[in-house]
This record gives sequence, C-alpha cells and structure tokens, in this order.
Amino acid sequence: MAARIAKELEEARQWDGARELRPLEGDLRRWGGLLLPNNPPYNAGAFRFELTFSPHHPLAPPRATLRTSIYHPGVDPDGRVCQPLTSTQHWVPTTRAVQVLQDLLLLLDSPDPQRVLRQDLACELQHQPQVFWRRAEEHTRRHAERRPDPPGP
Repeated sequence: MAARIAKELEEARQWDGARELRPLEGDLRRWGGLLLPNNPPYNAGAFRFELTFSPHHPLAPPRATLRTSIYHPGVDPDGRVCQPLTSTQHWVPTTRAVQVLQDLLLLLDSPDPQRVLRQDLACELQHQPQVFWRRAEEHTRRHAERRPDPPGP
C-alpha cells in the first residue's frame, strides 16, 4: 500500500490544481497541500486541504478535509466535504488520489445544489445568488491563503 500511495503522491504533484503537496508529519497516509480553484470568487485565494488515506486503501476511500474556511454549500464549517466520489457506495479501488483532488476542485469551482452539507448556503445560492456570491467573495478575501506564484518554466 505504501508504494501505491507514494506513486499516487508523485502523480498528484504533476497536477496543476494543487501546490505544496506533501505528507504531513512524515505520514504518507496524510497529505496536505493548497487547492487552487479556477472560478470566482474562490480563485482569488488558495485553500489548504488534507487528504487522509484509510489503512485499507485502496479498498476504502480517502477522506478530504478543507483546513481553510470557505463559504460554500458543499463544505461544512468543520471542513468536511460533500464528495460522492469518496463515499463508500461510489468508491472503486482503481480511483486515483489525483482524481479525488480533481473532484474536490470541481466541487469548489461549481457549487452544486445536489452536493450540499450546508442547506442554508444552498438556499441562499438558489434564491439570492447575488447575495451568496458577494458573501463568498468577501469570505474568500478574508480567509483564503494567498495563491502561490505559478511554477517557473
């Protein structure tokens, strides 16, 4: 299992949607990094995340947690993420860690009323979208980390 996770870490480091991807506290089963959303208002910042692999990986899905506060209907106040790809009923052992991170980025870029952990924000997005986007922009400005410079050539 450790060899597979190490290989997946190297694969995920090639993806440009995340930066600073590394094992946390030397534990290959816990990764940390910065997620770089593409769409406003979240693309004004970077969001620290943690990906934790089960001892039963790849038979059990990893768990993604956002460590940076975000105003988003698919992320609860504790950073838990509504990510069907990593639910036990949808998980398949051939799914790669980079696919989990890509799915997480897609969730952040495109809030989906079907992938909801905060009903209040989902209702606001549906019924008062201009209020939701203004608050999300303000929250991102206050809480998100500064985006790292693009990698050199």
